[in-house]
This record gives sequence, C-alpha cells and structure tokens, in this order.
Amino acid sequence: MKDITIILASNSPRRRELLRQVGARPVIRPSHIEEHVTSRIPEEVVKELSRQKAEDVASGAAQGTLVIGADTVVAADGEILGKPRDREDAARMIRTLQGRSHQVYTGVTLIYKGASGRRTVTFAEKTEVFVYPMTEDEIAAYAGSDEPMDKAGAYGIQGRFAAYIRGIRGDYNNVVGLPVGRVCQEWKKLMEEEEDGGYDQADRK
Repeated sequence: MKDITIILASNSPRRRELLRQVGARPVIRPSHIEEHVTSRIPEEVVKELSRQKAEDVASGAAQGTLVIGADTVVAADGEILGKPRDREDAARMIRTLQGRSHQVYTGVTLIYKGASGRRTVTFAEKTEVFVYPMTEDEIAAYAGSDEPMDKAGAYGIQGRFAAYIRGIRGDYNNVVGLPVGRVCQEWKKLMEEEEDGGYDQADRK
C-alpha cells in the first residue's frame, strides 16, 4: 500500500472510511462522466457503472496509481432501487423493502497503472438483506429523516435503519457501500499479476 497512490473515484464518505479501516488513505477524485448502462440486470448494471467511473478517473492518473470505482444498487423482485428523488419516493422504497428480503449489489472496478501497463479487474458482490415488518408510522418517520436521501434503496444499514434489520446473508460492508475484504483480495491478485506479467481485463464474478 505504501508505494501506491490510491484514488477512490467516489465522493462516498462510507467507502472512504471502509478503505481507511483497512489502512488505505485514498485520494478522493469522483468521476463526473455521464453514466450509461446497457443492461437491466442489477449485477451487470453495477459492474458497468463501476467500470465507467474507474476508467474515467484512471485516464488522467499517473503510473503507480490504483483507481477504485464502485457503484451500489438495491434490488427487490428484479426492480433496481437507486437513490430516492424525494421523501415520498423514499417512503415508497422502504414500503417495498419492509417485511421481506432484498438484494444489495456493489460493482467494483480496480485499475492499476503499473510499469508494464494497465491492469483491470471488475467484479460484483451480492448481499441478501432481511427487513422486519414496519408500520406506516415507522416508514414515515424514517423517510422523513435526512438519512435515506443519498442512499441506494433509501436506507443506511449502519444508521437508524439498523433497528429494522432482521439479518443478512453475505458481506455487511457490501451493504454499507464497498466489499472491502474482496477489494483487498482482488487488489492482491492484481499486484501478483503485475509481478508475474499476467493478463489484463479480468472480469470476475
């Protein structure tokens, strides 16, 4: 880590803190590219968007830089729930999620610009989240707070919404916004490929 400049192509304070938790000190350089997706499958959508963000930022990065792009969506019955437009939309999303399970997908793209060229890996992580039943008053109170407005699916598992989480199957950090353990393992593989002269453009599940 100490010899590599890490750039996080995101303004998310949650992703920044997760990277700091594992000893990384990322430079924050969010992508401003116009997002474009060709799929409606949540896993493919987050991979596409993470790749676009990382490639945009990596285009101006120096040698010896690792760029991390990420995108998170919540899906229920195949419907992708992004960030709510307003409090009414937040209440609609929470109403959809309460009393059942849903999926959180985070796509991550790592681009390392090394001495032998550029190496890339893109993957998606899925976590199943189970939510307790909620009353209309509980839904309205949560939707009326500031917490849902900048979060996919209109909730933050690390915030007040924790009161309604029955359990998860998978990586908790993935729901927060970045599967940081998987990021570290894929990062390690990229460095091994750099040393061994392996292939670029890996796309892992």
